[in-house]
Amino acid sequence: MLKIVFFGTPDIGLKSLDYLNNSDKIEVCAVVTQPDKPAGRGKKLQASPIKKYALEHNIPVFQPQSIRKEPEVQEELKKFEPDFFVTFAFGQILSQEVLDIPKYKTINLHASLLPKYRGANPIQRAIINGDSETGICTMITELGLDCGDICKKLVIPISESMNCEELWNEIGEKSPQMIEQTLVELRNGTLKPEKQCEDGVCMAPKLTKEECLIDWSKSNTDIHNLVRGVCRSPGAYFIFNNKIIKVIETEKIDGSGVQGKIAAHSKDGVDMGCGKGLVRLITVKPEGKGEMKASDWYNGVKR
Repeated sequence: MLKIVFFGTPDIGLKSLDYLNNSDKIEVCAVVTQPDKPAGRGKKLQASPIKKYALEHNIPVFQPQSIRKEPEVQEELKKFEPDFFVTFAFGQILSQEVLDIPKYKTINLHASLLPKYRGANPIQRAIINGDSETGICTMITELGLDCGDICKKLVIPISESMNCEELWNEIGEKSPQMIEQTLVELRNGTLKPEKQCEDGVCMAPKLTKEECLIDWSKSNTDIHNLVRGVCRSPGAYFIFNNKIIKVIETEKIDGSGVQGKIAAHSKDGVDMGCGKGLVRLITVKPEGKGEMKASDWYNGVKR
């Protein structure tokens, strides 16, 4: 049985952790996740989904502020004598000292078809850029950013209506068996990782708040892609009557109107003018309020 330590933080890795923990080929010796962080209105410290799962299943948990700088955590991980480290949206950069701990390799699951979208936000960037497909890769972790040899790839189509939450969930669903197969085949010597091609390299840096501000001079396609690419977190937004209006769901509409102004409204939504065509706001979240139909928001502000 292969012994692994699983590194992860958000819920995208939960199904993979659960699958590996229940595998008859894998033993999850420990979990490494980010420290608890304040969340919600009360700003109470909350554990990551990965930590909660580990505690519920009596798996030892480590929460370094920076594992590169905490040799005591590294020494504890060595005691498990792991065959592999597995990282999936962990959120910290590993040092060579950490990478050298497992008997074989550290395997990372990355949510893109490398070498495209190396970096922190590959799921969001693929949708924002209007890509028709993305995918997942298992790869050998090296010191560079997502530049290691590729083990396995899986293509995932992106429809024109799919948002980042839906793609996030699909990647989470399709990752577990791919990780297990990668580990087993690497150990057996039946999988030969391939060097990444340097042609087509592009980066997926962390999104900024400024990037999420809707630019009404852009086309309805570009705005629609932004909205679904950053759905809810961090969320696309615009300013109306000095209030931030987050846009949760949109639709592209034929027609024209003044950029950034309401061109029409109905029970189906609120149509906004943009550089090309119209964008229909379907669901919004006004500042200080919950999500609502855009038509209800309009009825409130027109008074």
